[in-house]
Amino acid sequence: MLIRLFSLIFLILSVAAPVQAQSDPKPLIDALAKADFNEAEKLIGQIAATGDTRVVPALGAFAEGDLYFRKSDNLVFIAKAAGSSFELIDPLTGASAGTVPKSAVTKIRVNNNLRRVIRSVMGGLTLLSPDRAVRLQAADAVLRSPSPENLELVEAALAKETDGEVKARMEEARAVSVLSSNRSVDEKRAAIETIGSLGGRNALGILNSVSGSIDASLKGDLNTAISSIESELQLWDMAQNVWYGLSLGSVLLLAAIGLAITFGVMGIINMAHGEMVMLGAYSTFVVQDMIRSNAPGLFDWSLAIALPVAFLVTGAVGFVIERGVIRFLYGRPLETLLATWGVSLILQQAIRSIFGPTNQEVGNPSWMSGSFALGGLTITWNRLWIVVFSLSIFVALLVVMKKSAYGLSMRAVTQNRRMASSMGIRTPWVDALTFALGSGIAGIAGVALSQIDNVSPNLGQSYIIDSFMVVVFGGVGNLWGTLVGGLSLGVLNKFLEPSVGAVLGKILVLVLIILFIQKRPRGLFALKGRAVEA
Repeated sequence: MLIRLFSLIFLILSVAAPVQAQSDPKPLIDALAKADFNEAEKLIGQIAATGDTRVVPALGAFAEGDLYFRKSDNLVFIAKAAGSSFELIDPLTGASAGTVPKSAVTKIRVNNNLRRVIRSVMGGLTLLSPDRAVRLQAADAVLRSPSPENLELVEAALAKETDGEVKARMEEARAVSVLSSNRSVDEKRAAIETIGSLGGRNALGILNSVSGSIDASLKGDLNTAISSIESELQLWDMAQNVWYGLSLGSVLLLAAIGLAITFGVMGIINMAHGEMVMLGAYSTFVVQDMIRSNAPGLFDWSLAIALPVAFLVTGAVGFVIERGVIRFLYGRPLETLLATWGVSLILQQAIRSIFGPTNQEVGNPSWMSGSFALGGLTITWNRLWIVVFSLSIFVALLVVMKKSAYGLSMRAVTQNRRMASSMGIRTPWVDALTFALGSGIAGIAGVALSQIDNVSPNLGQSYIIDSFMVVVFGGVGNLWGTLVGGLSLGVLNKFLEPSVGAVLGKILVLVLIILFIQKRPRGLFALKGRAVEA
C-alpha cells in the first residue's frame, strides 16, 4: 500500500508540473545509478516533475533494461550493444558518448512495479507534450489500454488541452479509465454514455470487460450501450460483406469480360482463357523484375508499364491460337473445348519450364499499399483500385463496341454472321481480332490479379469456372449482363460464406445458377440475332 501511495503522489506531481522544465533532470537520472527500487521510484517521480519531455527516451530505456551507469564516474547512459562492447548514448540529448567494454558499465536494475510507474509517468509526459501529434497518440494509447492509474494524468492533461480534436480524444480516454476506477456512479454512467457514443469493437470490448464488476444500478445503462453498439456493428458487418462482395465481383468481372466477348461472338468454349490471365500476371512479374534490376525508381509505374505489355503479349498469343487451332473448329463446340483445354495444359507447362512451379513475387506499388477506414469499413487500396480499374475497362469496352467501326463489325457478326459476311465484313478477321481482344483483356485482368493473388502456373484455374458462371448467368456475349452477373455472384458468395463456408457457398451458388438457367436459358440479358437462330 505504501508503494502505491508513493506512486500516486509522484504521478500527480508529474502531471501538475508545468511543461517547461523546472530543474535539470540530468542529476536525477545519474542518481539512479546507486538507487534501490524504492529510491528509484521516488527519482522517477522527480524526473517527471521537471516536465522535461527529453527524459522520455531515458525512462523508456530504463523500462526496457537498457539504462547503464559507467563505473568510473557513475554517470548514467543508454547503452546499445556493439559487438563485444557497448555504445553509450547521452540519455537527454541522444548524442553518442563513445564505446566502452561491457565490463566498464553496470545495468541499472528494474522490476515490474517500476515499469508500471515508468509507463504511467511517460503517459503523463506525452499527454503534456507541446507536440500535438504526440498528445493525440498518447490519448489513443490510453483509450486502447485504459487504467485507473492513468485517470489523474488524463484529467490534468485535459484541463490544459486547447486543441479540439485532442481534447475530444482525451475525454474519451478519461471515460474508459473512469469505468475501471472507484469513481462515483454518476461519473461512471456518464462514462458509459461517452463510450457508447464511440461505437466500434474496442468500445464493445471495454463495456463487456467491466460488465461483471460494475455496480448493479448501472447494468441497465451498460446493456443499453452494448445493444446499441452491437446493432451498429451488425450494420457495418453487412456493409463490409457488400464491399467484399463488390471487390470479388470486380475480380470476376475482369476475369470474365474477355470470355464474354469471345463466347458471345464466336461461340467458342475457351478453356485456355484462365491461362491468358496467368500470362498477364507473369508479364507483370517480368516487367517488375526488369525494373528492379535496371530502373528501381520507376517501380511505382510498373503496373502502368505492365498493362500494355500484358495486353500485347496475351493478345498475340490469343491471335496465334485462333489462327492456328480454333478457326478449323467453328461450329464444333465440344472439339473447341477439348482443343483449348489441351492448349491450356501446354501453356501451363511452358510457364513451369521457364519460371518454375513456385509462386513468383509481384510487389504492390506504394499507391496500392495499405488501407483506410471509412466509418466501420476497412478498405484496402489495392482492392479499391481494382474495382475502379474493372469499371474503367468495362466503360472502355462499351465505347469500343458502340462507337468504333470495329465494334460495329463485331456486333454485326454477333447478330447475324451470314448477313455480315454478305455485306463485306471479313468475318474470319473479326473472329481473330475478337479472340485477340478477349485474350488481351484477360491479360490485363492478370495484371490486376497479380496484386491480390499468388502468381503461379495455376493462377488461371482459380477463375475459369467462375468466369463461365458469370458469362452464362449474365447472358452470353452481353457486357451489361457480365457486369451485373459478376457483381451479383460476388456479393452472394460473400453473404453465403460466413454461414455455410467457402466451399459449400460456391456449391450453393452453382446450384442456384443451374436452377436459374432452367427458367431463363439465355441468362439475365439475352442477345438477339445469331444466338436465337442457333
